[in-house]
Amino acid sequence: MIEELKIYVEKVKESKLASLDRDQLNFGKQFSDHMFVVDYEQGEWKDPSIVPFRNISLNPATSFIHYGQSIFEGLKAHRGQNGEILVFRPGMNLKRLNSSANRLCMAELPEDIYFSGLKELLKLDKDWVPNGDDASLYIRPFMFGTEPFLGVKASDSYRFMIITSPSGKYYSKPVRVKIEKGYVRASRGGTGAAKAAGNYAASLKPAQLAKAEGYDQLIWTDAQNHELIEEAGTMNIMFVIGGKLITPALSGSILPGITRDSILSLARSFDIDVEERPVRVDELVKAAENGALSEAFGVGTAATISHIETIAHDGIDYKLSHIEDAPIANRIKKGLDDIKRGRVEDKFGWNLLID
Repeated sequence: MIEELKIYVEKVKESKLASLDRDQLNFGKQFSDHMFVVDYEQGEWKDPSIVPFRNISLNPATSFIHYGQSIFEGLKAHRGQNGEILVFRPGMNLKRLNSSANRLCMAELPEDIYFSGLKELLKLDKDWVPNGDDASLYIRPFMFGTEPFLGVKASDSYRFMIITSPSGKYYSKPVRVKIEKGYVRASRGGTGAAKAAGNYAASLKPAQLAKAEGYDQLIWTDAQNHELIEEAGTMNIMFVIGGKLITPALSGSILPGITRDSILSLARSFDIDVEERPVRVDELVKAAENGALSEAFGVGTAATISHIETIAHDGIDYKLSHIEDAPIANRIKKGLDDIKRGRVEDKFGWNLLID
């Protein structure tokens, strides 16, 4: 049983909700009225509060700006069948947040602070959770080092915050991707399994170059030999080859995605053959050439499932036919959506109901 925390609340004088265009919910561009803030100082978390969404003031020497102690998470709240608010697997996000904090030598966040802050914030901004099958309230918890010191060391102080954003679809159509064999997202022994801000900064340049060539994103390969498939852009990746759902096994350089875990669990419950194992680039190319590759898709919180229509390798585009059918991906996506929105029984116990 998680003990409820006493949280100071400062409400906005006037809500921005009336100005929200519910028909144009662009991902991550519009923010709800309030945010949750708590600071770690002298070995303990202090003064949790919910305040109006606003700018924050930082000392120019704040450590995370210079040395990158910054981590984040992403999860969603959905409207249920009867208007209730359901948050999908928030406990897994806390577990991964603390795993990331441990890897970056940061303070870990207690359960009571995380869940109490999340619940109270969503209760206060409940009207910001949109309706509609393609709409949700995206939730962004994050933490960064706050000590004003230019020496290279772990910060002695941290700030944890949660902000929320009503959002629509992340990708509006199937994507074209290119297998990247030059740049790397992460390497074994590095921070690839952590949700660290720096991992995303490292991906921007190669993604920009791929877009200049007409591709929406990259398929990342292993840092050592570029022989193994790892991720797709900012998501985990899955393939249907010969009727089996196949995804790269977690290796230390691959982020342990919560959507990834949910899809694999749901697929197994549907009696779909699932394999978590190393996936070689040459195996994927061969399957694309001989027609054994019937589906490919990225999986992550923002998009849930993003269909891939084209995979490029060494200058050749391999186009997947009838991607709109995608029987396995579409069945799993519908199954996940039904659970997230309370349309079917949540047999896995994934949803947190916000009363």
